[in-house]
Parts: sequence; C-alpha cells; structure tokens
Amino acid sequence: MFNFFKKTEKRVETEKRVETEKKVIREEDFKDVTPVATYFKNETGVSFDAQTSILRNKLMTFCRQREIESFTKLLQLIHSDKKIKQELTDELTTNETFFYREFKQIENLVKLIKASHSSVRILCAPSATGEEPYSIAIALLEAGVNSSSFSIVGIDINLDALSKAHKAVYKERNVRNLSQSIIMKYFTQTDNKYILNNKIKALVSFKQFNIFDDSLRQLGKFDFIFSRNMLIYFDKETKLKAKAILENLRKNDNHEIFFGHADLF
Repeated sequence: MFNFFKKTEKRVETEKRVETEKKVIREEDFKDVTPVATYFKNETGVSFDAQTSILRNKLMTFCRQREIESFTKLLQLIHSDKKIKQELTDELTTNETFFYREFKQIENLVKLIKASHSSVRILCAPSATGEEPYSIAIALLEAGVNSSSFSIVGIDINLDALSKAHKAVYKERNVRNLSQSIIMKYFTQTDNKYILNNKIKALVSFKQFNIFDDSLRQLGKFDFIFSRNMLIYFDKETKLKAKAILENLRKNDNHEIFFGHADLF
C-alpha cells in the first residue's frame, strides 16, 4: 500500500518536472521574434524595431490562443495558411480613429472640390474602420456638394477593420468631434451605439489592398488622396517608397497628398 503511494508521488513529481521542462522549452521557442518581424515588415512595411518586446508579447498571445508551439511554426503557417496570415495582419495593424479627425485638411479638400466644378475620385489609404472616408462624404454633403460629383474609395490591409467599416456602427468616442445636429442627421443612436445612415454608407466603397502590392494599380487614378497616420509605422526608406506609390496614383501631379501631421519624412 505504501509502495503505491510512493509510486504515485514519484509519478506526480515526474509529471511536474516534465511540465516544467515543457514550459522552459516553450519560452525558448518564443524567444526570437526577429524572423516574424522581418517577414511582416517586408509584407506590410510596418516596422516594430522600437517595439520588439511589445511585438513578442502580442505574438506569444496570438500563438498560444491558436496552439501554435513556436515562432518558427508561426512563420511556416503564415507562408502556407492564408487565414492565419490574415488573422496576424489584423492583430498587428489594428488602429483607432474618429470622425472629423484633423478636420482642417478635410475643409481644404472640400474647398478644392467645390472650386474644381467637376466630378472627382477620392482615395483614403488606409481607411481603417471607415471614419475618415465617411467624414469626407459628410463634409462634402454639408458643404452643398452633390453626391453625384464625387466617389470615395477606402482601402486597408486589415480585413477586420474593413468589416467594421462596412457595418458602420460606432461608439461615442468615435463621433466625439461631431456636432449633435450632424449626429442626428446622419446617425441612428441605439443605446451607446451610433449607426451611420445607409445614405452615407452608399457613398464609399471599401476594398482590401496592400499598398505595396502591384495589384494596387487596378484602382486607377485619383484626383485627391488621403493617407493619414499610416507612414508613422514605417521606417524612412519604407515611407519614401509608400509616398512614391501613392504619388503614382494621382491624376494631377500638382495635387499634394493629404498626409497626417505625424507622418514626417
């Protein structure tokens, strides 16, 4: 009988030791995040050079939620599994914005469009969860521009963000810069949610694109381009590359691209 308890205790101790060893191995498997960071930068332009520890923690959580045993395995999967690759992209490119952000630039755009007396195409790259392109549409309508005089395309690499843009359901913090009259005119409020009217949603089309992919040319040329708060995630070389790509999408080389105030070169 006592032998039984001794054997049981020994077995439990062995299991604990093995489990401890597994944890050590697991930590080692998640030690070097550089290969994944390099791959992600090459794919999207987003650099985590100054945020290695934050990236490592994010990726460890990402892997453990999906029972991926190492960064090496993760790298293998994102090369072969489109679903995992997209989930990782969505995880690492999430950004929050709000309506009428840096509104002075939108006001300048409205003036340019009213002065042009012609139909224009507008690109928002990235469009995130839709607040920027929808803000432009609202501002143009409020300025008396006919909806038939403009078309807006929003692009983003983040599929989850685009899904939210299509739904156009926002929280109070997202509409905090809007006047109550505009909220009442263009949104339906339910509890703490602000649902954008279909009239505005119909004025913007959303598409998934990576600006560094050759397929971006399919979009054609645009009269005006907004690209705010994307370049802040790039290093200098990648910023210049992205700027050149966006400049090639302009119909008129004299039209400056609307970059965010934080998008310094």
